Amino acid sequence: MGACTGTACGTSSILISIIQFVLGAIVAIATSVWIENLRKPKLTLSILPPSDAHYTNRPATDARFLAVNLLNKPLPPIARWMSRTAALQCHGSITFHHLNDGQNIFGSAMPIRWAGQPEPVPILFSIGNQHVSIADPTRFSLNPRVDVYPGEGEALNIAAKFDSEVECYGWSNENYFSNPIWRHPNWKLSSGRYLVRVTVLSAGQNCTGVFRLIADVPRGNFRLEDARPEDRVYG
Repeated sequence: MGACTGTACGTSSILISIIQFVLGAIVAIATSVWIENLRKPKLTLSILPPSDAHYTNRPATDARFLAVNLLNKPLPPIARWMSRTAALQCHGSITFHHLNDGQNIFGSAMPIRWAGQPEPVPILFSIGNQHVSIADPTRFSLNPRVDVYPGEGEALNIAAKFDSEVECYGWSNENYFSNPIWRHPNWKLSSGRYLVRVTVLSAGQNCTGVFRLIADVPRGNFRLEDARPEDRVYG
């Protein structure tokens, strides 16, 4: 009594097989999606120590440059048997905002300059007694792109302050062609405190970070700070 026989037993076996198949397919799909999401680039932005420079025969004698680091995080140790995807063709923009209301100061965005790339200046060489300059097109892009591999980072410039000047400037490849040189009027910031929003786009993921720019201090104290919970940017 109660034993499964005939058609009823066959139907029950078929239903169990279908359920097992569906559950197996769901688990396989969920695992594939989880692995794919895990392998995607995971980008973060963090403040780098200020970089001080001393020059001769340049548009400034002393300068301080502020930058942040774009990191593509490595996979967690438990998943190191896989490899995270590189963040390809990373590019982006920076906007500067008033600290009190978060509004965009310039009404536009400044293209990112990757600190590790060559300065966009002509290559100079001599042929006999003649001095020749050639513009390298790979240096002159106003919105250059880089690839960031897992566990590696790329520094990107934010702003610069020169000598004993009160104002500072957002720093991009455009500054090398400005008048006055290095001091692009479109990115000139008076003494004060501001919010900076950095947006990086890549083929695999987008990343945004907000920081405080402390620009109402002498060059030696010119710096970036992490944004506070109340900081908001608009526009």
